[in-house]
Amino acid sequence: MRQIWISKAGPPEVLVVKEAPDPRPGAGEMRIRVQASGINFADIMGRLGLYPDLPRIPVVPGYEVAGQIDEIGDGVDASWIGRDVFALTRFGGYADVVCAPQAQVFARPPNMSAQEGASIPVNYLTAWELVVAMGALKAGETVLIHSAGGGVGIAATQIAKHIGAKVIGTASAAKHGELRGLGADELIDYRTEDFERRTRQITGGRGVELILDAVGGDSLKKGYRLLAPTGRLGMFGLSSAASNKTGGYLGMALALVQTPWLQFNPLSLMNANKAVFGVNLGHMWGEVERMRLWMDQLMGLWGQGVIKPKIARDFKFEEAAAAHHFIQDRKNVGKVLLSA
Repeated sequence: MRQIWISKAGPPEVLVVKEAPDPRPGAGEMRIRVQASGINFADIMGRLGLYPDLPRIPVVPGYEVAGQIDEIGDGVDASWIGRDVFALTRFGGYADVVCAPQAQVFARPPNMSAQEGASIPVNYLTAWELVVAMGALKAGETVLIHSAGGGVGIAATQIAKHIGAKVIGTASAAKHGELRGLGADELIDYRTEDFERRTRQITGGRGVELILDAVGGDSLKKGYRLLAPTGRLGMFGLSSAASNKTGGYLGMALALVQTPWLQFNPLSLMNANKAVFGVNLGHMWGEVERMRLWMDQLMGLWGQGVIKPKIARDFKFEEAAAAHHFIQDRKNVGKVLLSA
């Protein structure tokens, strides 16, 4: 098999393709011949040496794949062999052969491509946890989605619109046309507009009931001020820490300094009637059954045509470095993939 390794912390060029023997599935596992692997910003942070959960480098990153089962371990029903699936992987997803526990593997509907399948697990489960499970968004409420052109942003927009909420998104102006077509009601160019001031204009000064923030730092300070009474601020990333393509802790330090720790204390939260919460799907491995319930609900929405991943670009396996450049240059509207 082929795997893509982070050989050392640094720019995208530290990603190298290596050959390795095909793995054999253990008890309760399935082996997947991978057709597509999803790329997430956590992979970028890991490559920069800034992701604390990443195993020691050198390492194969990757949280999600789609493909076909070709071998099973003890305890797995033989009917799975030959089935099209998508799966969550605890690292190791940048490979053309992957073994995963049965609980983390999901049957792929007949009308879902491998590329669409690899676009669903991380983005849509994260969005579901942010918007539904913890964000408790309701019809008639307003949600502000940062990084609206990313995979989570688009997934959250689709879920929020299904609920009946109003969606305000932040993205560069070049992406606004596509994002309107994907359901955003209002869009803010974060490069030329102050999102706090613009959001207050859009909402008539009230603010919003839910904010999804993958940026961190000063963005959290402004977002907290924007919350209406009973508003919720959901944090799911710290992209402001990835200030360059080569790594280093300066961006991380700046983001942490700019975090409004004083506002996040219990007394301030009680007095303001506001809530702050965090989401990290990579820390939900002990809650796989709950994630499977969420996925069942998401697949119901897939069947209704409510959710559908937007694929920005599908790179070849050996183009992993170019794929990381593409994301860090903020060129993508939707999911970026690697195809084996």
